[in-house]
Amino acid sequence: MDKIPLTQAGFDKLDAELKHLKTVERPAIIRAIAEAREHGDLSENAEYHSAKEKQSFIEGRVKELEGVISLADVIDPTKLSGTIKFGATVALVDEDTDEEKTYQIVGEYEADIENGKLNMKSPLSRALIGKDEGDSVDVRTPGGVRSYEILSIAYK
Repeated sequence: MDKIPLTQAGFDKLDAELKHLKTVERPAIIRAIAEAREHGDLSENAEYHSAKEKQSFIEGRVKELEGVISLADVIDPTKLSGTIKFGATVALVDEDTDEEKTYQIVGEYEADIENGKLNMKSPLSRALIGKDEGDSVDVRTPGGVRSYEILSIAYK
C-alpha cells in the first residue's frame, strides 16, 4: 500500500482520536450494550439496537484510523523550502475579487477547509503544486474558472 502523507499535527490529531475511541468510547458503548441487554427482549429493544449501531461505527473508525496510522509518512514542513509542495502554507489572492486566503496543503485525512487545511488532492492544491511566489494559477471549480495569484509560500 502507498504511504499516507501527514504533518505531525495531523498525525497527532488522528492518534489522539484513536486513543479516545479505544479508552473512552469503546468501554462506554460496551457498558451501554450490557445495560440495554438487561432490559429484556432484544428484538424490540431500541436502546440495544442503537448501541450496537454505534459500536459498529466506533469499530469501523478504529480500524480506519489504525490503517491510516500504520501507513503514515509524517513529513516535517519546516525542513522543506522552494516551490509549493506538501506542507506549504500558501497565501493567495483571488484575482477577480481581491479576497486573500491562506491555506496549508495537507493530506486528505487532516484536510479541514474551514481551518485552512487544504487537501493535497483538491483541484486548487493540484494547480498550486510546483508553482512559486508571484505565479498565477487558474483553477476549474464547479462555479467556473477562478484565477489566483500566489502572494507567499511558507513552510512552518
